[in-house]
Amino acid sequence: MPRLTVIGTGYLGATHAICMAVLGYEVLGVDVDAAKVERLASGEVPFFEPGLPELLVKALESGRLRFTTSFAEAGEFGDVHFVCVGTPQRPGSYAADMRYVDAAVADLAPHLHRRALVVGKSTVPIGTAARLTELVRRLAPAGDEVELAWNPEFLREGYAVDDTMKPDRLVFGVASPWAQQRLRAAYAPVLAQGTPAVVTDLATAELVKVAANAFLATKISYINAMAEVCEGTGADVHDLAQALAYDNRIGGRFLKPGLGFGGGCLPKDIRAFLHRAEELGVGQAVAFLREVDDINKRRRARTVDLVRELVGGDLSGVRVAALGAAFKPNSDDVRDAPALDVASTLQQAGATVRVFDPAAMDNARRTHPELSYGQSTMEVARDADVVVLLTEWAEFREIDPVALAGMVAHARIVDGRHALDAARWRAAGWEYRALGRP
Repeated sequence: MPRLTVIGTGYLGATHAICMAVLGYEVLGVDVDAAKVERLASGEVPFFEPGLPELLVKALESGRLRFTTSFAEAGEFGDVHFVCVGTPQRPGSYAADMRYVDAAVADLAPHLHRRALVVGKSTVPIGTAARLTELVRRLAPAGDEVELAWNPEFLREGYAVDDTMKPDRLVFGVASPWAQQRLRAAYAPVLAQGTPAVVTDLATAELVKVAANAFLATKISYINAMAEVCEGTGADVHDLAQALAYDNRIGGRFLKPGLGFGGGCLPKDIRAFLHRAEELGVGQAVAFLREVDDINKRRRARTVDLVRELVGGDLSGVRVAALGAAFKPNSDDVRDAPALDVASTLQQAGATVRVFDPAAMDNARRTHPELSYGQSTMEVARDADVVVLLTEWAEFREIDPVALAGMVAHARIVDGRHALDAARWRAAGWEYRALGRP
């Protein structure tokens, strides 16, 4: 079994390092953030992901997982080096910020004294692998003995453990049979389960993740565009989506109308894809992604409008209970979170907003200190003039509408995620509104 290093111990890197150690590999996690390394080494996962804390304890106890800040140690230890650092949106631009990926490779390369494989997992602009191949060979003492491959990640927050241990596919972008053999060795237990592997060139492997995210974003924005049409015609987007989902060419997954997508991946990935396609002279081919992005952003403004309509047109002094802060359930990630965007916009319009989320409270407080926060659904709902469901956590979907009606000043709810049974809430005396529904 090759020994693995994982460069970057954020969401992707920590998950990959922990899961690979549990699968039986010797793994060294590497990060420049000493505090993060210390937390992981002491058995603490620095973000919310179901199932991962238990696996971290198991991996550390096995002796197969360690963490370090030393790239020299990583170069000495590893046969296959996974680069898992972030590629956020560059400030003031649609482009991906490649500083962290470039720095990770530049810091590792001088310590590669023998044949090794460097494997990118980060979501990057097409052409990155070719550029990094030159960089690593120029800086590594082993020179041409070091190869670069690309192996994109397909993690869904909230399901990351399963997506690592039992992925629906593996993609190996390689430049030689040796690189393919090394990657197969680094994923032997996963491949043994019958997981399909797509072996391709570097550029195609780089494109797979952004193409997948662009497709999902388009499907989400499509049904939200239909919600806009429904609002103009009196049709019901919920029933429309249900009817479309029975067509197996279309399917029901990601055909859920509502507040749209957010998080650290979809929004910035489609913008970076647009930017890179324009640089490569093929911008026209993906120009539709601008409208996908715009439809998605309009849903947030339209949700604020629904709240305003429900309270009679003026938000001044209106008490709003906002249920949800994370961009999706089973996550504490508030990057580009539609929920917090809506809560903040309501507050700016004069409402008094109180927020509750089962996992994302600390992150929400850091990014939006202007909002008020409560410790439970019932606490933030007390004396509220309107309740807004913004993240579809299971505990919000299971709220008893009769019990909640006893807490609020006015039984009015905007279901921003089409997560509630409208008939049940109306039967309990609630005025119920949702995007694209009469």
